Amino acid sequence: MSKYKPLLGITMGDPAGIGPEIVVKALSKKEIYDISRPLVIGDAKIIKRALKFTNLTNLNVKSISHPSEAEFIHGTIDVLDLDNVDLDKIPLGRVSAEAGKASVEYIFKAVDLALKRDIDAIVTGPINKEAINKAGYHYNGHTELLKELTRAENAVMLLAIDKLKVAHVTTHVSLRRAIELITKERVLRTIKTVHEAFIKYFGISDPKIAVASLNPHAGEGGLFGDEEIKQITPAVEEANSVGMNVVGPLPADTIYYKAIRGDFDVVIAMYHDQGHIPIKVLDFYNGVNITLGLPIIRTSVDHGTSFNRAGKGTAHPGSLIYAIKYASMMVQNSLKS
Repeated sequence: MSKYKPLLGITMGDPAGIGPEIVVKALSKKEIYDISRPLVIGDAKIIKRALKFTNLTNLNVKSISHPSEAEFIHGTIDVLDLDNVDLDKIPLGRVSAEAGKASVEYIFKAVDLALKRDIDAIVTGPINKEAINKAGYHYNGHTELLKELTRAENAVMLLAIDKLKVAHVTTHVSLRRAIELITKERVLRTIKTVHEAFIKYFGISDPKIAVASLNPHAGEGGLFGDEEIKQITPAVEEANSVGMNVVGPLPADTIYYKAIRGDFDVVIAMYHDQGHIPIKVLDFYNGVNITLGLPIIRTSVDHGTSFNRAGKGTAHPGSLIYAIKYASMMVQNSLKS
């Protein structure tokens, strides 16, 4: 019996960026149709424009109004067409309120379909924070928007590549604010969310979780800061007391080496750059951003709109391809749990 092919809603991201280009490049590959039923949520006009400057003119575009109308045949890109873009008002490579508004509308539609179970998961293309804020949507990024749309109590950013997976206690805030947010309650909540997600979506019955320190040398017994003593260690101890497999806090300058050699299934970083830098150094093109803690499955590219490359046909689709693969895998594992 063949495996179930998840129906994935793929938002095309900001129409002025590289999102549409990487979408058509990813969907030009038969391997994507072998593991999933991909449905683009966006604007058919933009997808057709992307086909021209990527020289993928052998692909067809089918405009539909509901997932039930899609064919999911390699060679034809099914687009749930919101028809919400005026090409004259959205030139390639420029920040605009119009493009920001359109990109958020794709997310609204995808989340609605996922909550209704009309699609199995969503895979999001890159949006531009300046553009969506110009359009009146005052969010720091996808994670905050998705948390609100799904009414989730908690949302945790997980970055994933083959060799390493890193979750974050804090993300898009200043470093000063991130330090203020490192509390026992927040760290423990992140550990629990990661633990549950790795069992349900990654098929790991007893995930090994390593928690990074905030300060150099894990605070050196309080010499370089006491957050490890007052906040992080108590969270780790409580997690272990209820049966989770957690170690830490471990110094951030050694924790990733140990994770890469296989000591842990996932690392929990305290702030944005502490978690992002090792991922992007190891694999800049193929990283995947996954939001844990939502009532839906969401994966995403781990890069921005790259306006400087829009329309040139040179954007790399690796991150989107892996985001699609992760979404498919997560759906498959969730069906087993």
